Amino acid sequence: MKLSQVSSFLTLLASGIAFSATADEYVTYNGYKVFRVSTQGQRASVLDKLSSLSCDEWSHDSPSHVDIVIAPDQLQAFHALNLEHKTLHDNLGGSITAESAKSLNWKRQAGNSSWFDNYHPYADHQQYWTDLQASFPDNSESFSAGTSYEGRDLFGLHLWGAGGPGKPAVIYHGNVHAREWISSMTVEYITTNLINTYATDDLTRSILDKYDFYIIPFINPDGFVYTQTTNRLWRKNRQPPPASKANSSCYGRDINRNWPYKWDGNPLGASDDPCDETYHGEAPSDSPENQGVVALVDQLRDSSGIKLYIDFHSYGQLIEYPFGYNCTLLPADAGRFSKLGVLTSDAIYDVEGTLFIFGPACSILYPTEGGGRDHTYIVGEAEWSYTIELRDRGNYGFVLPPEQIRGSGEEQWQGQRTMLSLLDEVYFDGEGPA
Repeated sequence: MKLSQVSSFLTLLASGIAFSATADEYVTYNGYKVFRVSTQGQRASVLDKLSSLSCDEWSHDSPSHVDIVIAPDQLQAFHALNLEHKTLHDNLGGSITAESAKSLNWKRQAGNSSWFDNYHPYADHQQYWTDLQASFPDNSESFSAGTSYEGRDLFGLHLWGAGGPGKPAVIYHGNVHAREWISSMTVEYITTNLINTYATDDLTRSILDKYDFYIIPFINPDGFVYTQTTNRLWRKNRQPPPASKANSSCYGRDINRNWPYKWDGNPLGASDDPCDETYHGEAPSDSPENQGVVALVDQLRDSSGIKLYIDFHSYGQLIEYPFGYNCTLLPADAGRFSKLGVLTSDAIYDVEGTLFIFGPACSILYPTEGGGRDHTYIVGEAEWSYTIELRDRGNYGFVLPPEQIRGSGEEQWQGQRTMLSLLDEVYFDGEGPA
């Protein structure tokens, strides 16, 4: 999600924008509140009123509302604006504490589903993926997509079925944005089910026999670790400010604004200010994390080819296809993207009734330049390329309770079973499910 002009004071805290290397005190968010402010028909006026406050905007993808975080010392000023609103988090610090509570019952073993009852420390995720590979030794291998700025491995798994590796590639990845914890857990849920049901489920077997999977749970491991040690709502990577910005102490690049394709394609789609949440860097792909995943896309394009690319994010419940950088431009095959989107959305809905909207990214969310979905579609020549914004619609936002991990994972697993089974359909020929 993108930060707008509304932010100032909480760019230091809730967004983590202005933290320097030495500003490492843990941010508790005790007493902070998250409000959903109605903007129906009065968006410009509402945002103008909010600009008088120090607050952080969590989302602005809806024409009817905006979700904002308010610090305790700003509450009186907020209420004085007399804006129509409802409370999403009455105490954000308490919600974060509850989200991070540990269960004594979970086990890290790949076959034990209690893993998905809680969120976990980064080191436990590393071991979980080691265990996943060990549970599927003849049809998988660990691989690295590079190294983060702080030296962490962008680890992943390469999976394949009968006939060995070398088939068209499916790429999944999560946690590009550090605070979106549900994205890596959902990627883990899908990966675990691909492995655990290969021997028993005909559809899973047919999918893995047809495609190779390259799955990276953490594109931004440094940022993810920082959300667990220091600031739960940190978004970017942990790269220092560029030398050219001599007066800046603002850390981080938005890895999903750093891809080479249309890196500067829309001035509304990213920022050149290191203190902004959507800072796209000094140059295309100048973050080591992006360099690694771009190299993987190039390698797969030039070898087996890329069948499907999905970048998992939160929140919003959206299935987005190209393009993000231009709200009036559609891909030539927009019809088939839309059709596969609706079929996937239907499969997701059938699990727990969670509604996902689908459409071209710029139109249903907001402009983004230098994004992975557009790059992999055009430069990576992927046949299908999506971003999926996971649960929820903002009731919890980035701090999604652990009780919803399984539901998110299961609905996406069923959605992917549908999507993967239909990648080779000929759409709009008058026959078949399309």
